[in-house]
Amino acid sequence: MASTNTERPISAFLAVADLQTLRDQGANLVVLDARFDAAAVETGAAHPVERIPGAVLVDVPTELAGAPGAQTGRLPLPELRDLQRDARRWGISQDSVVVVYDEGKGTQAARVWWVLRWAGLSRVRILDGGYAAWRAAGHAVTAQAGVARYGNVVLSGGHLPSIDAATALRQAQEGTLIDARARDAYEGQAGNPKTGHIPGAYSAPAVLFQEADGRIKSPEDLRKAWAGLKVEGAAAEQVGAYCGSGVAAAYAVAALGEIGLQASLYPGSWTEWVKNPQRPVAQGPDRL
Repeated sequence: MASTNTERPISAFLAVADLQTLRDQGANLVVLDARFDAAAVETGAAHPVERIPGAVLVDVPTELAGAPGAQTGRLPLPELRDLQRDARRWGISQDSVVVVYDEGKGTQAARVWWVLRWAGLSRVRILDGGYAAWRAAGHAVTAQAGVARYGNVVLSGGHLPSIDAATALRQAQEGTLIDARARDAYEGQAGNPKTGHIPGAYSAPAVLFQEADGRIKSPEDLRKAWAGLKVEGAAAEQVGAYCGSGVAAAYAVAALGEIGLQASLYPGSWTEWVKNPQRPVAQGPDRL
């Protein structure tokens, strides 16, 4: 549940045509490719063969997250000093326009968007439809690595709201907590206490907010998708979103923003929640 703003905020999403316009205008643009996978280096599948010209590769698990610990989720928030170091290496300065993309579904890109916005960057956008949409529009791609100028950005945390496990449970009981994982993950497996969902959470997979090609739905269709989740007209501090590790949930937060609503992200998400066996777990479709 989140409060409705009187003015629609700037969209978190940027159309492919608008990215091309920014490039043509010579904007102070930093394009980040979130398809890189450091875990796949040994298999040779880590680096995308082609990319949008000038794009810099970023790795979500190692650069947009901290090292997981015994009581954290798989992708805890990064240390600010590490994030600032990497952001400068990517070429980000205080006045940069940052556009991030993934293959097309937007969840990886949304994680980058959310972390950078949380860290104080206001001009960050998700390329709507991602690399697939860029290619489908016939724009140029390259096999050449982007060469970034060293940036001077100064980051600080807390510019987007985040919540911990205790607050997530309270929101599930007293407000609205959205589970952005696939529905089968939400329902869980009988006999496996590490599967299921936070009691009281609503199932709202991130794909509910997308067209078939991965683009964000229109505001009218988004309102229909959110129907029944009690998000309209409530206070921002009463709604939260989680998933497995804070990736798909970041997309849900961005989708809510498209209709003028704000939600908090639970970065630890399910992979943190089940680290503590004292935390309750629900199974089945009880709030679908």
